[in-house]
Amino acid sequence: MTVSFFNQFISPTLLGIPLVILALLLPWVLLPNPGPRWQNNRFITLQKWFINNFTKQIMVPMSLGGHKWALLLTSLMLFLITINMLGLLPYTYTPTTQLSHNLALAVPIWLATVIIGLRNQPTHALGHLLPEGTPVLLIPVLIIIETISLFIRPLALAVRLTANLTAGHLLIQLIATGAFVLMSLLPTVALVTTALLFLLTILEVAVAMIQAYVFVLLLSLYLQENV
Repeated sequence: MTVSFFNQFISPTLLGIPLVILALLLPWVLLPNPGPRWQNNRFITLQKWFINNFTKQIMVPMSLGGHKWALLLTSLMLFLITINMLGLLPYTYTPTTQLSHNLALAVPIWLATVIIGLRNQPTHALGHLLPEGTPVLLIPVLIIIETISLFIRPLALAVRLTANLTAGHLLIQLIATGAFVLMSLLPTVALVTTALLFLLTILEVAVAMIQAYVFVLLLSLYLQENV
């Protein structure tokens, strides 16, 4: 029986219990909590440095009202990076390869930014639907287009994250399968393919981090428009 390459994206179960719950809870166990001491180990120091720089980068362009979101966005960033990186390990499962999971992350936060914009500055928020100086004949068309573009934002966020991680995992599995088959037929080609697989794995690590950063950065930009 031939196993499909897409079986790796099926949520595993044990005794009828979906293990995706364990995959979602594991990142919080792995991230260490800073202790009361002034000096910590190198990993916690690096973690603090990363959190401080990331928070500064996404919060500096915002007004003071958006700074309340720093904890949520930073936690989401760490959560996505950890999940994406853990998914690259053997015999693991990556929840962010599921479109439904990414939509569950994107839709509530996007909707919250829209509601905040409509509550705090309704004129400015509705003004995005109709640019200033638009000809009268184009007003209905532009309103429809801008409304569609507004509601498609969370879908674009989720599809971008899902597509990039899914494509990377599939490409790694295809090249690994090819190297395994060629090992007995063409050892030299198999070694070259294995070297290519190693480079692709490094690239996929970078993609896992970059896509998590892009996901949170775009959410912060949506928030910046509404605060």
